Formats: sequence, structure tokens, C-alpha cells
Amino acid sequence: MDVLRPALININGRIYRRNVIKEENYEEEEEEVSYMGTPESEYLEEDEACDTNFIEQTEKGYRCAIEVPSVLYKYIIGKKGETRKRLEFDTKTSINIPKQGVEGEIVITGSHKAAVSSAVTRVEVLVESFRKKQPFTHFLSFPLNDPKIQEGFLIFKEEVLQQCSQDHGVEGSIFQNPAKLHLTIGTLALLNETEVRKACEHLQQCQNFIRDITERNPLTLEVMGIEYMNDDPAMVDILYAKVNVKDKSDKLQVIADRLVEHFVSAGLMVREWDRVKLHGTVMNTLFRKDSTVEDAGGPGRQTMSEREAFDARNILKKFGAYRFGEFGLNTVLLSQRYSTDCTGYYTSAGSASFS
Repeated sequence: MDVLRPALININGRIYRRNVIKEENYEEEEEEVSYMGTPESEYLEEDEACDTNFIEQTEKGYRCAIEVPSVLYKYIIGKKGETRKRLEFDTKTSINIPKQGVEGEIVITGSHKAAVSSAVTRVEVLVESFRKKQPFTHFLSFPLNDPKIQEGFLIFKEEVLQQCSQDHGVEGSIFQNPAKLHLTIGTLALLNETEVRKACEHLQQCQNFIRDITERNPLTLEVMGIEYMNDDPAMVDILYAKVNVKDKSDKLQVIADRLVEHFVSAGLMVREWDRVKLHGTVMNTLFRKDSTVEDAGGPGRQTMSEREAFDARNILKKFGAYRFGEFGLNTVLLSQRYSTDCTGYYTSAGSASFS
């Protein structure tokens, strides 16, 4: 047995160790999570309820119900039920988990309040650990699919293919779908409808500060100029359009950063950068020869193997200052990954308007 990737997890101010263990005949990785505080400390909190879950007293002892998305049940059950059995044995509790695919609550019962509290905390550590491994399902976006921008993009694509198709890796399939042009603010893994509704509610809460920043007016954006992501213009995977507020203010950047701050604080998003890098992808090698792959700006989230880079030197030389157009942005959307609505853009689960 080899122990891989030891890590520390902070849950409600407590530090836990996570060891990912891989065995030869296991189909999946198993995680061992152990509390790193003094063993007695859990039982010193006899009179405390869990930080986010209420432990109620019953005729037979104590009970606590935890909201957990059904896709995470298997990590609490473990291979052949071993993880749940170990948790129950260690904490002297009973853990009742709904059937796979059925949304509901995990119910933990036991004779002692501290034992239930300990089991709840250990389940929360498992959930937090495996939640981080889930692929993102939604993302906050500023749509750039205004008809004027789409028209400018299609002209750009046509001219690039006419003038630069002889350059290595440059061909039609690596261009973005014009109906899905967007700026990604941040990605979210929303694992059931309850979490989607929660994210929509938080986006609505953000509408107040957004309107304070925009003074209840759309932001006029200018989409002009192109830039590449990596260091070598001869080996590019992503080429993007630069987007700025026409009045040269930083309002769009402030809104994006405030949105990320809010959603990170709400536990719905993981911070990936100190500030949001606003960029509108126009060419991406992930799209090559596969129209079903669509960019939502989540670094490291999609398969990066076997990507064929393209030579962007001539494109940058000839189109470095290309003007796609300008338009009035009036909304931020909670967009669903791998989806399409009646306009051709991503299906929206929620929105907040600027005016």
C-alpha cells in the first residue's frame, strides 16, 4: 500500500489530515481522514451543537441530519460499505444514508451528543474533501454574444482563415462558437438543485452592489485587441479578445472580483486567482475537431492531453489591434456548463442585472 498526497484540511477551524491511499486492486482511490487535534477535545464540547448542524435530543439519544448531495454518498459509504462501518465503529453512532440518486439527508444517531458531533464532523471532512474533486457544473459569466460582437467575430474568423490558415494548427474548428462568446468570472460545482437555488439566491444578493457600481446603467464595453495565454506565440492553446469598459474605468473588474469574493465566502466557489482575469476566448485548441467541447474558462478542469497548439505569430501581427465592436452589458449570468438555450448561449440558471 502506497500513501500519496498527504494534505491538511481546515473544517470549521479544525485541522484534519487527509491521506489518499491507492491499492493495486482498487478501482477508486480511498481517503483516510483523521482529526489532528487532541482526542479529548471533541468530548470537551459536550454541550455544543455542530457549527452548522443542530443536534437534537431524542428518546433514544441524539440525532443530527446533514444535507449532502447524493453524488457524494458513495464516498461516505466507501468500497463495500467499509468507510461507513469504520465511522460508525469509531464514533459509536449509526449513519443512515439515502439510496444512491435520491436527494435527502444523512441522519446520524447515537447515545451521546459528543459522539454524534464527532461523526458529523468526520462526515463533513469527507464531503469537503471529495467535493473539491467534482468537475464544475456552472460558471458565472458576462455574455459577449451581442449581435454586433458576433458579427465582428465572424469577420475576424473569416479573415484569419483567409490569411493565416497556412500557419501550423490554424483551422476552423478551434474558433469559439460566436453565440457562446463570454467572459468567465468563476466556476462552481453545484451538485443538486438545492445548491443551484442557493447560488441563484446569492447572485440576486449581489445585484445591490452591482447596481451601486454601475449606477443602475449598462456598462458600455469595447472588445478590441487579442492576446495569448502562454509564453510562446508560436505554440498557443488559447487566444482571447481583450475587453474593457469604454470610459476606461475598472467597474467591470471590480464587479467580477466582488462576485468571486461573495461566492467564495458563501462556500460556493474556490478562489483560483487573486483577481479575475477577464478574457473572451476566441480560439482554443480544446475545440479542435470536436464541436461538443466548449470553453467555460475553468483552468485545469478539462482534459488537456493531446492538445495541438497553433502558431499565432501572424495572427497577432495582423490582427493584434482588431476591433470586434462595442455593446452595452447589462447582466451577469449563472450559466450551466455543456448546455445551450434558444439563443445559442449557455442555459442560464439565474441572473443579476446592472440596471
